[in-house]
Amino acid sequence: MKKAISVLLAALMVLTLAAQPVEEKAGEEKTLTLYAYDTFCGDWGSAATLIPAFEEKTGIKVNVVASGNAVEVINKVLLEGDNTECDVIFGVTDDLTTKIIDRLEPYATPYLSSIYPSIIFDDTNRLIPFDWGVFAFVWDSESSIEPPKSLWDLTKPEYKDKVILIDPRTSSVGTGLMMWTYNALGDRWLEWWKAMEENALTIASGWSSAYGLFTEGEAPIVLSYTTSPVYHVMNEDTTRYQTLIFQEGHEATIEGVGIIKGTKHREEAEAFIDFMLSEGQVNLAVTNSMYPAAMDAQLPEAYSYAPLPDTLYTGSADTASNLLVDWTENIAK
Repeated sequence: MKKAISVLLAALMVLTLAAQPVEEKAGEEKTLTLYAYDTFCGDWGSAATLIPAFEEKTGIKVNVVASGNAVEVINKVLLEGDNTECDVIFGVTDDLTTKIIDRLEPYATPYLSSIYPSIIFDDTNRLIPFDWGVFAFVWDSESSIEPPKSLWDLTKPEYKDKVILIDPRTSSVGTGLMMWTYNALGDRWLEWWKAMEENALTIASGWSSAYGLFTEGEAPIVLSYTTSPVYHVMNEDTTRYQTLIFQEGHEATIEGVGIIKGTKHREEAEAFIDFMLSEGQVNLAVTNSMYPAAMDAQLPEAYSYAPLPDTLYTGSADTASNLLVDWTENIAK
């Protein structure tokens, strides 16, 4: 009997010791490093509310790294190579796909079926749409100028120093404008840019700086999105800032999120994407002033101030890369 008890105790000790490393590993804090553009992390961004909600639901601690605009976020990942700490890259637009796609892992999230089929721009599911928007110029209705009705109107003398553009080399919004002018104006797109180089107040490096100048009253017209007035209606109770719908049509853009190849936090990365495509959809759309990717997202009434143009263009990443060479050679100094 004593021998049997001794054998049993010895077995229990072995089992206890074997179980200890598993218990310690299970108790380790789950973490995730997210690289995102500045506006996601800024005063008007989603991070302040979405990240705490995700952390509370999942127990996963998120380290958010603000890395400039979308182009700069991509460049940071590429420069860091295999040594990057990034697990998830957030905010890659459809026209920048080729720059980063080879560094990403596929993820067939269960929420794919809820996304508008028309905005799925990567059939390998390495970049998954979380919102989409339409580029437009926003006008300050309290200014003394009449609103322009077309892209060509912006080149007129009465709009000199009244318009803020954005650089396509450093911003996805600037790239969107470049694509917009190409698709709407055809062979004359560079002619428009040359005219606006003289007419515009400035060509800002990114959306945050451009829109900041606009709201500070430096110029009454700024490149942004059709949805930008929604923020002001919801947060400032004003319809002062209004979307301008142009007769040539407008360029659409889609934002995606992807998992970095080789991440050691694959499970956490999947959980983050799933959250963005479910509980996070309305918050993302509203704070980003975009339209949600999910077809069933219920938007607030303020979205009635975000008109959709009758004509929408979309362009490929390859086209954007080729156009940027032409823009740099002809416009950039």
